This record gives sequence, C-alpha cells and structure tokens, in this order.
Amino acid sequence: MRRSTDTRLTPAYGSTRADSLACAAMEPSRRFVRACKTLWRHRLALLLTLAGCGGAGETGYGTAPAATPLTPLSAATCGLANFQSAALARINQYRAAGASCVTAGTFAATTALRWNDALTQAAELHSQDMKANNFTSHTGSGPSTVGQRITATGYAWSAVAENIAGGQTTMNQVVDSWMGSDGHCANIMNPNMVDMGLACVAGAASNTYPTYWTMDMGRPL
Repeated sequence: MRRSTDTRLTPAYGSTRADSLACAAMEPSRRFVRACKTLWRHRLALLLTLAGCGGAGETGYGTAPAATPLTPLSAATCGLANFQSAALARINQYRAAGASCVTAGTFAATTALRWNDALTQAAELHSQDMKANNFTSHTGSGPSTVGQRITATGYAWSAVAENIAGGQTTMNQVVDSWMGSDGHCANIMNPNMVDMGLACVAGAASNTYPTYWTMDMGRPL
C-alpha cells in the first residue's frame, strides 16, 4: 500500500514537513498572500511513503474574506467506526502529553482541540477534490488555499492550519504519521489552535492512494 507525507511552511511559524504549511498575515493584506506563497514541499519516507499533513500543512494568521457558502457533503470517514471520537482521543492524547517536533520545536502540554463541523466540511471538500483530481497538495482545484476553503464554510478565523495525508487506513496510523513529521507535528501541537475537523475519503482503483485525509484546524475570531 502506498502512503505519502508532504510539508509546506513559513519558517517564522515553525511549521514544517509532513505536508504542513504556515502562512502569516497580521492583517487581510498582500502580506497574507505573500506568506502563503512562501512555502516549499518535500516528501518523507516512513516505512512507506506518507502523504500526510494535508498536502502541505498550512497555517494562516489574519482576517478571512467574506464567506461563500458551500454545499455540505456526506460524512467522510473511510468507513472507520467512531471516527470523530477516535480522532479527538488520539490527537488530544498527544496535545495533553506535549511533544518534541524536532526541527519545528518542542511543545508543552496544551489544551484539547474540540470538533467543529465547519472545519470538517472544509476538510471533506478538500479530500474529495484530491480524490477526484488524483493529487495531494494544500493548493486545491481552482486553485484554492486552506484559508479560502475554511472561510467558504462560514468559519470566521484568526488562525488556521491544515495537514493532509494519503494511504493510511486507520486513525492511529494517520495521526502517528503526522506526529512523526516535524511540520505536521507542529500543527497538531500548536497551542493557538482551538477547533479541528477531519475527513477521510476513500480512493478509487484509478487513484494513487486508497485514502485521502485532510485535517483542518482553526482559532475563531
């Protein structure tokens, strides 16, 4: 089975690989756009190639533009039982313990993330897009950025982050692969994040990966 992990980041925010990207904007200006474009990609091999951290983990700080409502999709869980509770349990277990994200820094224990339906909708739309167009990247079709996708759900944010992955078949497998990648790990451990949403969309026979994962995190205004 094939799996992959990729990361994009802006060094100022310590977000690194495992497909994690950091974008900074203290105001909704071109600084945000510039920061979001100041990123790079790389792939890690963790036993198998991982497609983690939301196709280049992404984080943004600033004010989002006005929302454009999106059409809700059905729950995307890849058929995994207790999807929401299992995700919160595994992710918050790491946040409660603190973690070393190696080059991205060491993080003290922090507060638990809470589930958010709007972030889950944004995550599902991106996973559906990655499956439909057979790619793993934080830049969606259109193109779209994580900030734009989250804003479109109506979630008013001051900070956002995203991890993507492809190929993992269990909750522990995908979360553990993100935690093993510096940038993805930093996104999960980021104390600025308050809410999260997660989606897993099963791939088809023609897809590169059997699963497409997106985890979106945010801090509301």
